[in-house]
Amino acid sequence: MLQDLTGKAPTDIPLDDKETMSIFNSTTALGVTPEQIKSEVGTFGIPEYGTKFARGMLMDTHPTTFDELIRLSGLSHGTDVWLGNAQTLIEEGVVTLKEAICCRDDIMVYLMKKGVPPDKAFKIMETVRKGKALKDPEKWEGFKKVMKDYDIPDWYVKSCEKIKYMFPKAHAAAYVTNAFRIAWFKVHIPLAYYAAYFTIRAKAFDAEFMINGKAKVEAKMQEITSLGNAATPKDKEMYDDLELVHEMYERGFEFLPVDLYKSHSTKFQIEDEKIRPPLNCIAGLGTVAAESIYQARLEEPFECIEDMQARSKIGKSVTELLEKFGCLKGMTKSNQMSLFV
Repeated sequence: MLQDLTGKAPTDIPLDDKETMSIFNSTTALGVTPEQIKSEVGTFGIPEYGTKFARGMLMDTHPTTFDELIRLSGLSHGTDVWLGNAQTLIEEGVVTLKEAICCRDDIMVYLMKKGVPPDKAFKIMETVRKGKALKDPEKWEGFKKVMKDYDIPDWYVKSCEKIKYMFPKAHAAAYVTNAFRIAWFKVHIPLAYYAAYFTIRAKAFDAEFMINGKAKVEAKMQEITSLGNAATPKDKEMYDDLELVHEMYERGFEFLPVDLYKSHSTKFQIEDEKIRPPLNCIAGLGTVAAESIYQARLEEPFECIEDMQARSKIGKSVTELLEKFGCLKGMTKSNQMSLFV
């Protein structure tokens, strides 16, 4: 969708763009402060790095290179690789992010550099990445002896013993490449980024709370936050979308109203340097009804509300939602003329 909106092929995006790289470490390239968006990094909505957990990893490590982003991807997808393991070692200054065990390949490469024969290095990697270091104590003792013979440090051996699953580096590199390309659009062509994100990734976009200005967004965010543990999964999904909407407002961008004739059925569109929301972002209207209205209007304009209902096959509840959002302003209920005054 980003390519369709901009004409920019993802494969043409430079993976060494400094401004894009900076959002994994700060918010400056987005033109906002951490206080404005309540985050020290600018990765809301970026695959791999948009969740609270992933943003915490970024703040703990302050990555500045593409290689470090790949390492973080490996850490986030592994089991017992980051929490209680690499995170602690980095915090205590035992290792840096570049030295930590992040992807399964790191083990084999590290051991071979230390002089361990390739076949043994591979077997040790396979044992660790499958979480079998402690499941087969006798076998692991043999591997520990091999590592001791090659002066592998104790922290490294203990780190291996904690791991239950490790991510392959090739997968991490592919994920990060895609994430970086999307981040490039967020930095350099933001309206296209937000339009694409809200169309494809937003799970709980609700026009009532999101298209009517920053104050309404902030109020809804506060309301969900105040729920604490009582917040439902739907509330949490909406909060994620609200963070992106709030960031968009803070960057100076706005939404246009939902419009019966100008809004697409399901896609957010760029119009006059603003974003026009689709019909289906009205909660309760639904994609089927939105598509039916959209297709009917393409045939010819609606003569009146009754004509719209008949041709779009929508009922009273959907009509009331359209009225609530001002979509039917100026339309008469019927095109019949009264014979009597």
